[in-house]
Amino acid sequence: MPDLSDFAITRKWPALHPRRLQLYSLATPNGGKASIMLEETGLPYEAHRVSFEAQEQLSPEFRSLNPYGKIPAIVDPDGPEGRPLALFESGAILLYLAEKTGMFLPRDAAGRYETIQWLMFQVGGVGPMFGQVGFFHRFAGKTFQDKRPRDRYVAEARRVLDVLDQRLAGRRWIMGDAYTIADIAIFPWVRNLVGYYEAGELVRIADYPQVTRALAAFLARPAVQRGLAVPAKTTGLETAAPVASAA
Repeated sequence: MPDLSDFAITRKWPALHPRRLQLYSLATPNGGKASIMLEETGLPYEAHRVSFEAQEQLSPEFRSLNPYGKIPAIVDPDGPEGRPLALFESGAILLYLAEKTGMFLPRDAAGRYETIQWLMFQVGGVGPMFGQVGFFHRFAGKTFQDKRPRDRYVAEARRVLDVLDQRLAGRRWIMGDAYTIADIAIFPWVRNLVGYYEAGELVRIADYPQVTRALAAFLARPAVQRGLAVPAKTTGLETAAPVASAA
């Protein structure tokens, strides 16, 4: 039986199934990246809800795992060399899980690095630009009389969408026929932009038919649908999903 007691986070969120990978998250775009990947790979895991309302992400227990206080984070009791591994940053988690399972990351060196390139594009471009649009359009920034900050990020979001639309032209997914961690990283943010942020009309999403086509295909995947609902509103949600279809 793995002993996770060395990880302070397990004192606030006890592991009911310590042999399973422990996920600390919330149903946000970055949180969804981790839970979707876990559902897609079929790895047994246990999800714990980190409440933003209660500011649990700023608790000493959570910050013992991620000092930056951001979700998601994981503890894998079966990490490299069989030792427990704690990890934060959704991009790093996607890479780790892809390499752990041998799934959703090309094995040839060129394909691997090209996929990582698009993963980094999401981390450095898609997420930050779309997130700023959300702040200035839906949240506190919407009350600012000066609309130049909002318009700047709308323009940058459209620039990002244009890059994605051109990339997807003639391709099923970001890397072609193969569904990869690049798609798992990017499309939760596109979904959030047009859904939760209600910014589809603002960024004129209809101008990007390849993006909307790929988004619809992404949201149709059963593992994606399950992953978007994780974690549930109660802590300690158990999940041991079967491997989803690679279609």
